[in-house]
Amino acid sequence: MLADQVVGTWQLMSFTAEYTEHPGITYPLGQDATGIIMYTADGYMSAQIMRPGRHDYHLLDSDGDDLEQAAAAATGYLAYSGKYTVDESAQTLHHDVEVSLLPAWLGTILIREATFDGSQLTLVADDTFPRGMVHSVLVWKRAAPRPPTSAATNRSSN
Repeated sequence: MLADQVVGTWQLMSFTAEYTEHPGITYPLGQDATGIIMYTADGYMSAQIMRPGRHDYHLLDSDGDDLEQAAAAATGYLAYSGKYTVDESAQTLHHDVEVSLLPAWLGTILIREATFDGSQLTLVADDTFPRGMVHSVLVWKRAAPRPPTSAATNRSSN
């Protein structure tokens, strides 16, 4: 069942998109984009994808002096989280966006067609952006389990 297969942590292998206004395959965050998506057993998900090599910047000042740097950093990043549900008959995941870098996605439900091939998960999406519809294909591989670190062990013993 899809609900059982998807639970866990996945690392991005590729992220491609086709825009209805501009035919042809593009790489929205570069051909070497990196990311993690997680699905928990209690029904939450979180997706983080970024363009490697983004420029470092200082912490934002409370008066907003560094907005140009923050905008440049955000341009190379995509992130959202919330609850998710599974439609087994349609083989889709429904991401109920509760927090997002993209304000337009807040309160929306993003539908992702899901297929598995061994330890790979492919999510296909058709989303609307200001410049039109975007057909995205994201290929993920299951992340290897990590042993607990000493910091995690110390926290759990307190």
